[in-house]
Amino acid sequence: MPGLDAGTALRSVWAAAGGGPAALVAVTFTGPDEVLPARYPVTAAAAGAVAAGVLAGACLAADAAGAEEPPPVVVDRTHAVLACRSERYVEAEDLPVLPDPRAGDLRCADGWIRIHTLYPHHRAAARRVLGGGRGPDAVAEAVSRWPAEDLQEAVVAAGGAAAHLRTVTEWAASPPGRAARDQPLVAVERTGDGPAGGAGFRVLDLTRVIAGPTATKLLTAHGADVLRVEPPGFPEVPVLTVDTGFGKRAATLDLRAPADREVFEGLVRGADVVVSGYRPGAMAALGYGDEQLATLRPGLVTASLSAWGAGGPWSDRRGFDSLVQMASGIAGAGLEAGDAEAPTPLPLQLLDHATAHLLALGVLQAVRRRRQEGGTWRVAAALARTAAWLEDLGRVDFLDVPEPDAATVERYRDDRPSAWGRLRHIRPAGTIGGRPLRWARPPEPPGASPPRWSLRG
Repeated sequence: MPGLDAGTALRSVWAAAGGGPAALVAVTFTGPDEVLPARYPVTAAAAGAVAAGVLAGACLAADAAGAEEPPPVVVDRTHAVLACRSERYVEAEDLPVLPDPRAGDLRCADGWIRIHTLYPHHRAAARRVLGGGRGPDAVAEAVSRWPAEDLQEAVVAAGGAAAHLRTVTEWAASPPGRAARDQPLVAVERTGDGPAGGAGFRVLDLTRVIAGPTATKLLTAHGADVLRVEPPGFPEVPVLTVDTGFGKRAATLDLRAPADREVFEGLVRGADVVVSGYRPGAMAALGYGDEQLATLRPGLVTASLSAWGAGGPWSDRRGFDSLVQMASGIAGAGLEAGDAEAPTPLPLQLLDHATAHLLALGVLQAVRRRRQEGGTWRVAAALARTAAWLEDLGRVDFLDVPEPDAATVERYRDDRPSAWGRLRHIRPAGTIGGRPLRWARPPEPPGASPPRWSLRG
């Protein structure tokens, strides 16, 4: 079965963000057509999403140089795929490996469910519902007595995160599935007035886990000054903190404390972009919705990342890549094809990483348009909408493609000193005008920097 060309994926993403087709001639893909075994065209999707973001950065650079056309962009497909599962390849002396989510995919009385257990409060919610059983066998036994949808809703009601397996058809017919598809793949829209011009690119990063902070990590490779701000004492997954922290400074603020709110508002006034990865409505509940932020800083670009989208019955529901794969039917593709006995996730967290590149693409496009025509701008992307995009790209049969070997991975890795010791990681994918993208700073622990834009004074 022939594969999908990465150029097709690129064109669909670029058009969704309002990019003009003339710029696409700047992009060249290299490397093998297929890099990972899968029933979805994950290589083309990863390479296309990566290339769209790099092309947007190239267009921004061309504007700054007064050039009419972007410089050449080259994306190696293998590099793009490895960059889209970069958390697997982060290593340092003092860095624990990425933990197993433990619960995994479990059989219910009438199907399958995945319960998210990466964070302590999610595990506690699941225990409250399942009776506190410890160990894989006890959890599996408790789960087996529940109807899948009932257990999903019980875990969510308890403050946890879960999704039961649906087919693609079931998801498409459901209210949350319809709501996800009805939103733009990446929204880039002008929402108000604001001054044109300016060369600033300060990004206030209010994101967590993978997709959101990966998007802001990508922006640092295009010259953004990114300051990540998160609540003090929030549980961390060290591997993800490191992998998504390149190029940034990291501070902590409690937005419920008056003194910290004053500091935060000062940061917003000095920002060009604010990126949020909290559930829709969470920032507004703190008094910092898009309109309030734009009042503090006219001409601001606000960007939001969510699991299920800003509208629909699941908009305020917790969600992660693995849960969206279950709910949307992607994890059930192997069962539908008859070559698997259990849900089979994608061989990389493509919904997280592709959505990160989509969000970065949208921000770069909005920054570019604001400099040209002024305005206040809003950008949005959602994992569930990316899942619909991937489904639209079609199915393939590349289960016999071998995984990249260690020598291949090493060709795309760098090492540098860090707070966790000597750190090995995947370099950012893509080149612009023959120059590789790079991160100027290693990641740093939460709270390592003060909450201010300048480190001087």
